[in-house]
Amino acid sequence: MMFGKKWFIAVAMMLGLALSAPQAMAKQDILFGGASITGVYYQVALQISNMMNRHMGAEYNFIGRPTGGSVFNINALDRGAFDFAVAQSDRNFQAYHGTADWEGRPISGLRSVFSMHPETVMLVTRKDTGITTVDGLRGKRVNIGNPGSGQRGNAEDVLRLYGLDFNTDFRAEALQQHEASRALVDRNIDAFFYTVGNPSAAIEEPAQSVDLDMVPLNSDAIRAFVDEHPYYIMTSIPAGTYRGIDRDIETFAVTATVVTNESVSEQVVYDMVRTVFENLDELRASHAAFRYLNPEEMLQGLSAPLHPGAERFFKEQGWI
Repeated sequence: MMFGKKWFIAVAMMLGLALSAPQAMAKQDILFGGASITGVYYQVALQISNMMNRHMGAEYNFIGRPTGGSVFNINALDRGAFDFAVAQSDRNFQAYHGTADWEGRPISGLRSVFSMHPETVMLVTRKDTGITTVDGLRGKRVNIGNPGSGQRGNAEDVLRLYGLDFNTDFRAEALQQHEASRALVDRNIDAFFYTVGNPSAAIEEPAQSVDLDMVPLNSDAIRAFVDEHPYYIMTSIPAGTYRGIDRDIETFAVTATVVTNESVSEQVVYDMVRTVFENLDELRASHAAFRYLNPEEMLQGLSAPLHPGAERFFKEQGWI
């Protein structure tokens, strides 16, 4: 396509035709990585991409992509495969500082853009499994998340804090979330860990087919862990958020953040941030998990340095 356009411009110049700059300028493709198609991360990538194409479609072609999750997204940004992506605040911290999956190889080019919704760490099961505590996972079949996802890291943290080993204490699965939701309904697994904004279709949909329950993740060890890590918060999932779960579920949460690479141009990042914040009501209306977004909280939980394009807009607004 680009060859054809260059050829056309060359021929037009030879013929003396006057081409205006907008006619000669190609749209810039911008790839935005989300996560599982049933999760809220994908909705972040999809809905912001849709918004950008509505408001700045003459300049950009934003494309939201499903992906393997936070670790995958950060590594893809580092390779230049994506321009923007969504990642958990804890994973951003680890990547930028060279710990966990990035031990000894920090992703120094990772940059924050803004935060979205808080994401609760959940342990979901069927009521007929009898699982009411984390220790009840022993001998069961449990999805801990696919390698390269933030939820996998959260699941491993929970298990470690409760003294369980997924290699020996139960049968661990590494399914994508849409597969795990189906497997729970089909009784191919007994429970799954999931880190996501609420409400999530990945839990709403199986709740229509089977009676679900959630296990609180609020032990003293969890609370101490949260106190030691500033990118975590204690929170609760209100009763009634999901069908059949009629009590508040205490757990901890990370923040879903939009991130980019330092190599992405300041103007591209500025245009995206400006468009999102100038049309925030539109974004709030696009998904239930975005309903309570507000600018003050969207500047919190950013565990990698701000990209200059985002910083420029926030300074113009007097927010930083």
